[in-house]
Amino acid sequence: MKRLARTLLLFLFIGSLAMTLRSGIRIAENPALSPMIDRTADEIAALTDRMMAREATPERLAELITNRLAEEPRNWVALQALAEVAAEQGHALPTAYAEAWEQDSGLLAMSGDCLACMWDISTCSLSTALICKAPILLTPVEDLRGVVKAGADYTMGQPVDQLDLGLSVVGLGATAAFVATGGTSATVKAGTATIRLARGMGRLSPRLTTRMTAAVTDGIRWADLPKVRGADDAVALLRTDTLRPLAETVTDLGRVADATGPVPALHLLPLVDDAVDARRLARASEALGAKTVSRAEVLGKSRLLRATIRYGDTAIGLIAGLVGALISLALMLAGVVQTMVLRALRRAARVT
Repeated sequence: MKRLARTLLLFLFIGSLAMTLRSGIRIAENPALSPMIDRTADEIAALTDRMMAREATPERLAELITNRLAEEPRNWVALQALAEVAAEQGHALPTAYAEAWEQDSGLLAMSGDCLACMWDISTCSLSTALICKAPILLTPVEDLRGVVKAGADYTMGQPVDQLDLGLSVVGLGATAAFVATGGTSATVKAGTATIRLARGMGRLSPRLTTRMTAAVTDGIRWADLPKVRGADDAVALLRTDTLRPLAETVTDLGRVADATGPVPALHLLPLVDDAVDARRLARASEALGAKTVSRAEVLGKSRLLRATIRYGDTAIGLIAGLVGALISLALMLAGVVQTMVLRALRRAARVT
């Protein structure tokens, strides 16, 4: 029986190892065969609805709303999203919610803030942008100005704002070079506008800022920068392959703005640290629309973005094979150790 058990374990180990190697080779040989697969929009919506049913309890919502009300300035994008979830579930809002809204939205309280926000984006908060409907959110991005300014700074030996330059060049070159990344010219321009606004408001994550700036450093023909006078000249600056990851991220963030609106997109942008985050947030936003903010507030970044992907059949086969191989190897080793211990005990018994 022991020999039969060992033989079966050996065959299990060999079979599991073969399954693991087969799945690994398939993934290595076929770049298109990803272990992770994007969920459809319907799957994302259904999964996040189930997650919200578990997580968005009255106690949890009350805690989140109370914490947001305590912030200064208050984030009404998040507060209104949470209030909508509470209303859907039939829960009353804290009295402090109505009092805070009356205080923040009153004309006398907001008039000075609105004027300041319209004049200087760095003074804006999400609440002033939302309540005042600041026109700056709808104005075209001054891409040409950004490129010409960078050219002048470069010629004069002044520091160049590389991220501003990169966004300007991508915006100007959107129709010619980067529309093939999956968006449209309008989507790319919405992305550059969102990033510029987020940066001005201090809502662009340091990691994303660093990654995007690094892409610009190698993606621009710096010697030709002073010659730019229009969109056609800007396209000539591009090293398209180098700048493509930046353009893809800009396009994905434009998709977020298209799906949720400009102000909710500004609220969500701090969740993005890299191109993978941008792509997953874009897919979540297109599936959830206006509900994206409430899902992000209740579920958090990790669970929201993980809801956009699932393991493919190849990945499941790889994991199953690896687990089977490890279990069978552990059982074989346990059998060997057991045999060695029993032999040692027998020898000890004979000596005594």
